[in-house]
Amino acid sequence: MCFSYPQRSLFSDFSIDFPAGLSLIQGNDGCGKTTLLRLIAGDLIAESGEFIVNGVSLTADRAKYQQQVFWADPLTERFDQLNLHDYFDTLRAQHPGFAPAKAPELARLITGFGLSEHQHKPIYMLSTGSKRKVWLTAALLIPASVILLDLPFAALDRPSIAFAQQQIKQAASLRQSAWLLTSYDDLGELVPVNEVQLPDEP
Repeated sequence: MCFSYPQRSLFSDFSIDFPAGLSLIQGNDGCGKTTLLRLIAGDLIAESGEFIVNGVSLTADRAKYQQQVFWADPLTERFDQLNLHDYFDTLRAQHPGFAPAKAPELARLITGFGLSEHQHKPIYMLSTGSKRKVWLTAALLIPASVILLDLPFAALDRPSIAFAQQQIKQAASLRQSAWLLTSYDDLGELVPVNEVQLPDEP
């Protein structure tokens, strides 16, 4: 896979296979961690190369490919006018099998992340940390083969970090999905099955 921004090349003949379980993507600022997640999500288009999940190619069948991938840009404003339940409704429409509105697991995660008092507010009214908790809740409930998390613990309070790490550890240990995570933070008890160090230069 090759991808460049006008000012620099980030990936040149880059190839990797992410297994089921948790993969940690590391590297200095500007090395392409977020860009790699966006490319895998189909949010950006590579100059060459192919992305395949369960035999489905992004180029050949974009809709079927993206149905198997979860990506929530931490900085997105796309869902600002929705509350978290409205947002989850959009995911149910895109990903059959997403937890029903009254599912005990959904209620447990909302409580665990301390979102109960915020669940009826529009997302634009939430703090940066609370928004990330919404994206994490979705990631932990969505029936996707690939889960992309960019700095998921940034701006979270310590209890929420511990809770998020515990939930991700449990979900990733099932080896039903490939969890791709970037982080500068201590991973606690999270033990990646795969660690990828991106170089500063391609």
